[in-house]
Amino acid sequence: MMTMTPDARGLPDPDLHAEFYADVPAKRLVAWIADSLVIAVLTLVAIPFTAFTALFFLPFFWLLIGLVYRIVTLARSSATPGMRLVAIEMRTARGERFDTGTAAMHTLLYSISIGMIVVQAVSIVLMLTSARRQGLPDHILGTVAINRAAAN
Repeated sequence: MMTMTPDARGLPDPDLHAEFYADVPAKRLVAWIADSLVIAVLTLVAIPFTAFTALFFLPFFWLLIGLVYRIVTLARSSATPGMRLVAIEMRTARGERFDTGTAAMHTLLYSISIGMIVVQAVSIVLMLTSARRQGLPDHILGTVAINRAAAN
């Protein structure tokens, strides 16, 4: 059973509590795939409600559905359904769950980074090499994805 013992910043220390960061990059990839599939289905379901006009601006519509999906799910439970599937959650630099503002800012930075291949490559390298397995948006905001503690 993992118990969260925060460091001075409010997050588990990656040296003392490595279990909170174990396999997080791989879990984030699986969560991203699951969430992308859900967003695709939501987009397809929503298209008829626009009288099929969304087909004319489908990439923007897909992005809009994804933004709303990520902001709402991160603000409600500090994890998207894909993240919950693989038992990870997002935390602020103080070790707290996301509020709506943090969820919106993280989603905005994520959306910008995923739209630029070089920035996304930097983010992936950071996730694979940093002690807390943080991507670029995480480094900017001080947020982190951790394995969900059994006690939570």
